Order: sequence, then C-alpha cells, then structure tokens
Amino acid sequence: MLFEQISSAPFFILGPCVMEDQELLYTVADKVATIGQKFNVPVIFKSSFDKANRTSIHSYRGPGIKKGMEMLNNVKERFGLPCTTDIHEPGQAAIAAQVVDILQIPAFLCRQTDLLVAAAQTGKIVNVKKAQFLSGQDMFYPAQKVVEAGNKQVILTERGNMYGYNNLAVDFRNIYDMKQFGYPVCMDCTHSVQRPGGAGGKTGGDRTFVPMMAMAAKAFGADGYFMETHPDPDNALSDGPNMVKLHELENVIAPLLNK
Repeated sequence: MLFEQISSAPFFILGPCVMEDQELLYTVADKVATIGQKFNVPVIFKSSFDKANRTSIHSYRGPGIKKGMEMLNNVKERFGLPCTTDIHEPGQAAIAAQVVDILQIPAFLCRQTDLLVAAAQTGKIVNVKKAQFLSGQDMFYPAQKVVEAGNKQVILTERGNMYGYNNLAVDFRNIYDMKQFGYPVCMDCTHSVQRPGGAGGKTGGDRTFVPMMAMAAKAFGADGYFMETHPDPDNALSDGPNMVKLHELENVIAPLLNK
C-alpha cells in the first residue's frame, strides 16, 4: 500500500503547480517516473485543478475539477504514478478521490473541519499542510479531526510561517514537533520560499533556496519532500519563481538520499 511505502522510506511529491495543459503534465510526469525508478523511492505526481487562493482575481486558476481529474487520470494510466491534488471544498473530496491517491488540504484551510472530515471519509491518504499561522504542535488538532473521522492515513506538511508582510520563515523545529504525533512529516520545499502576494498582484519567491530548505528538513528528520517543478518556470502560469527547473530536479533530490 502507498501509505506503508510512505511511512517506511523517503518519499517525494513532485509536479507542476497548476494544470496548464495535458502535455505539460506528461512532460513532468515522465521525469518524475524516471526519478522514482532511478532512486527506487516512492514518488507521487502532484498538480492543482484549481488555484482557489490566487492573489488576483485575474490570475489563471486551472481547468476545473472535471477536466483536471481527466488530465490526472491520463497521467496515472500512462505512467503508473500515484497522484495527488488539493481540494478546497468538502464536495470536491469524493470527486477527486475517484482518481487521486492522496487528498491535499491547503495550508489556509487546515482548520476547516468539514473539509478535513470529507477528505478523511473517502478513505484516501490525507496530506494536511500546516497553516502559515500555526505551530507544529498546533497540527495535532487537524490531524485528530482526520483520525476521528475514521482515517489514520495522515501526512503533515511543513511550509513555513508568516514573517512580517510578504515573507515566510521556516522554523524547522516544527518538523520535529509534528513527528511526535506518529505521522509521516513532509517538507514543502518550494512553497516555503514564497513571498506571498509580494510581486505586484501575484506571489513571488526565490527557488535558489529550495535545495537548502530540503537539506535542512532532512537534518530535522523529514520523511518526505514536496517540490513543484516545471520545464520553464519563469513562464509558468502559477508560482513560477518558486518551482524547481525540471532539468535540475534530479540534482536537487540526489543529495537527500545520501546516507
């Protein structure tokens, strides 16, 4: 089972921020599958069908849940990869669960009880991202909501905390704190380098720091690593400044697997 693999080995959640088109998903999934086979580690393909929390109303959001699930299913069928996507409303949980293996709860929504319960009740793995305003210790309660809704397959993900306006800082002690609950803990290495809303109507950031975020998380005992990646991130439709260039992805991952 996927959750058992995640619980016993380093795992990687990888993919483009938003579903721009099917060809992009195929291009990135091909690289993700190759990395998984080369390093013999669990890899999960990630992309969003809807970026519901974009800074500007004019920003591209994605193809929507119906088309998005078709696109992810095509990836699964072609490459045999487990997949994940984020959901924003309770009604999306059952629809997405028909395709994905992991339901991702966005950081801003990690306290939304109905969303957590709906995700839990699908029986899929639930990856809860830590809110930018919570500590690692606070994440006991979102996880508890999932478990008490009947689902013990929980991942907790660190992604930084607000540090003044338009900036994030990572307190890596949160990884250690969240591991005390007994769930796999993942480091979101790309969203943690964001500058939320800090680029004139969109989110900025600096991908330079992604490899360092990953290595620091390894030192604090992270079980998995979340990285968004794109063949041409400077022209991506969402989160470009933070995404790893696809041709550099393998070089970022390899040091994390050195004993």
